[in-house]
Amino acid sequence: MLTQVPVKDIIRQQREFFATGKTKDIAWRIEQLKRLKQAIVDYQEAIVKAVKADLGRPDFEAYFEIATITEINYAIKHVKSWAKPKKVSTGIEQFPASAQVYPEPLGVVLIISPWNYPFQLMISPLTGAIAAGNCAVLKPSEMAADLIQNTFDPAYIAVVEGGVETSQQLLEEKFDHIFFTGGTAIGKIVMQAAAKHLTPVTLELGGKSPCIVDADVDLKHAAKRITWGKYLNAGQTCIAPDYLLVDRRIKSDLLTEIKKCAMEFYGDDPSQSPDYGRLISRRHFERLTPLLNDGEIIMGGQTKPEEKYIAPTLMDRVSWDSPVMQEEIFGPILPVIEYTDLKEAIAQINAQPKPLALYIFSKDKQKQQQVLQETSSGGVCINDTVMHFSVSTLPFGGVGDSGMGSYHGKASFDTFSHYKSVLSKGLWFDQNWRYPPYKGKLSLLKRIIG
Repeated sequence: MLTQVPVKDIIRQQREFFATGKTKDIAWRIEQLKRLKQAIVDYQEAIVKAVKADLGRPDFEAYFEIATITEINYAIKHVKSWAKPKKVSTGIEQFPASAQVYPEPLGVVLIISPWNYPFQLMISPLTGAIAAGNCAVLKPSEMAADLIQNTFDPAYIAVVEGGVETSQQLLEEKFDHIFFTGGTAIGKIVMQAAAKHLTPVTLELGGKSPCIVDADVDLKHAAKRITWGKYLNAGQTCIAPDYLLVDRRIKSDLLTEIKKCAMEFYGDDPSQSPDYGRLISRRHFERLTPLLNDGEIIMGGQTKPEEKYIAPTLMDRVSWDSPVMQEEIFGPILPVIEYTDLKEAIAQINAQPKPLALYIFSKDKQKQQQVLQETSSGGVCINDTVMHFSVSTLPFGGVGDSGMGSYHGKASFDTFSHYKSVLSKGLWFDQNWRYPPYKGKLSLLKRIIG
């Protein structure tokens, strides 16, 4: 168990540690990243076991939590270049001068992670915080607590466990940045609390991520990738396809292929499959089951309350006004809406809050570009689902109701850094144009301004 140290004392200790300047040393940051990586390697079996216990995930999906190592490796390789001051040009009016932009750490940051990918969604932002030279307070899942406590001094990286009351206590304190992953409703609470201290926030939220399927597509590949992305972790993925928008000409064939894929993945009875997970809680189960009353269930729909199990479900004859279309599903229910014209589908997407992800399956390059140019979303996958999350060179984040700010790779370093602008002037020469008296100098100023 973790020592119950008051939140104020933890923050005070971290501010004192940060003031020593130790975290600003690049070699020291790299060493901490290596320690974090080794701790994950050492704890990987325990991490997988805990994820399986909470979410019933198969080993293969549970090991996605360990994949954060690739993010750490990327940071170790690039942090020296990220942290190096960058020269920028100056105008002739500054002569003699040079200018640089210095990345510097923010200080003490708070990272709040969710339950659906409880380890990965804490370690990934933590990697950026360490690389940028910060101290961090973590509000993580229980499984991550021992790993952090046994790897880092709490004056540098600390874990605070607890429920809603603990989160409220943390949010009352002043941090230099807050990084929150979770639902939109709680995201608003976090932002409101941060505003009291003028603390900047990164909000990684969610939303109803649409999946458009054009008539000009390879149906087998599309169905396989949609089925995997939707029912991964029993649908409890913030970038899972939330609903399908399908060209009516191929809807029947696509749904047939999705049913085939679900059979291939999970068998006749997914509740017996070792490759299909469970919902996190009875409360979550009870939120989702009423949605099964919408539309026409053409696959799945079976439930087992005692196991928090809902079968991979496909629902047709759903309208935009149906309850299942009113909020992010975050479960293994996939509603289907058909369209006859792509512009109509785009208009419907744009009438909703901006999603965290958008998926378009089409061979038609022109239609791909049309969707890219006429919609707004946190990220886009063309002819795939979910996989963009794992690309370290792609910033990941939302827009509008799906969040603000981004992370992964260099974007994580940027999120936890302040870019300090520095102008350095020489004293050996001084241009007289800017000093009073100004008589006769306005024409020169106009030429400088251009």
